[in-house]
Amino acid sequence: MPFYNKLLEDDLRHILGHTESLWKDCKGKTVFITGGTGFFGKWFLETISFLNCEMNLGLKTIVLSRAPDKFLSDYPYFTQPMICLIKGDVRNFSFPKEDIQYIIHAATAASDKLNTDQSLEVFDTIVDGTHHVLNLAKEKKVESFLFTSSGAVYGKQPPDMTHIPESYTGAPDCIYARSAYGEGKRAGEMLCSLFYHQYQVPVKIARCFALVGPYLPLDAHFAIGNFIRDGSRGCPIQVKGDGTSYRSYLYAADLVVWLWTILFKGNSGYAYNVGSDQTLTISDLAYIVANNYNPPMVVHISKSAIQNKTVERYVPNIQRAKTELGLEQWITLQDAIQRTILFEKKIR
Repeated sequence: MPFYNKLLEDDLRHILGHTESLWKDCKGKTVFITGGTGFFGKWFLETISFLNCEMNLGLKTIVLSRAPDKFLSDYPYFTQPMICLIKGDVRNFSFPKEDIQYIIHAATAASDKLNTDQSLEVFDTIVDGTHHVLNLAKEKKVESFLFTSSGAVYGKQPPDMTHIPESYTGAPDCIYARSAYGEGKRAGEMLCSLFYHQYQVPVKIARCFALVGPYLPLDAHFAIGNFIRDGSRGCPIQVKGDGTSYRSYLYAADLVVWLWTILFKGNSGYAYNVGSDQTLTISDLAYIVANNYNPPMVVHISKSAIQNKTVERYVPNIQRAKTELGLEQWITLQDAIQRTILFEKKIR
């Protein structure tokens, strides 16, 4: 059995093609990952497993998980000598004894239901967890630390701003309980900045926007995942709102190229927007997904658009990543949707 999912081999070769030069100094080193069993984490593990096979990197990975046995039962090909799963809560886990050169802090309570029903839990997990992991980075004197933040730190995007830059200083409404996720990420970024300036921990921040790809949950609060779920079940695709909000989507294989590049080449103390700048409405997205099935799925839009309604946007300006790190969106949205649908079909 291979140490990675063979269904993703084309994507993994895409990642290798755009990151090969990054790995020359990683041989025999150790990366510690929180959130290693989630959407981001599975892609990190797939990448490391593939590159250890292809490049003989000998890169060891320590993964923090609340339920490592269940994860390995679901994904047995990650049972391998160079991956070690440890059980613990991100807020208070015991520090590994091994030397660690890189940390990717991707653990977060991102569920929309949690953010609604247990806002304090969401906020505490992000803030306390980030503080704890930064203390690990300080103790281990790591070479690089990546914090996966979110575009939610900007709060509501101004309607006259088509693409939101890293320099925008807006924020979520801190009186609104459902801002717990965005405010938690803001506080996490502040902790990263403090540890960078006070202890010289080489932090890099990735503000991630909307994404698509294999391993994305299809039954959560991600519109594109819900649409693919509906279509894969042969059901009408349901748009819960009026479909007028603007979004953009970056494919998972491109996402991973961006995150590894930021970890290894990003400027310490900097934040980078991570996402696509190719904008479309949610209703347009629904029809694109629907037309990827044969016959095309029916689209139901729940609400009628209100005339002169303020336009809602969640779209990043990605010039910093393009200019400073040479990053691009290489995989089109159409191709991304097709690859995700095919993956879901094959794993069923």
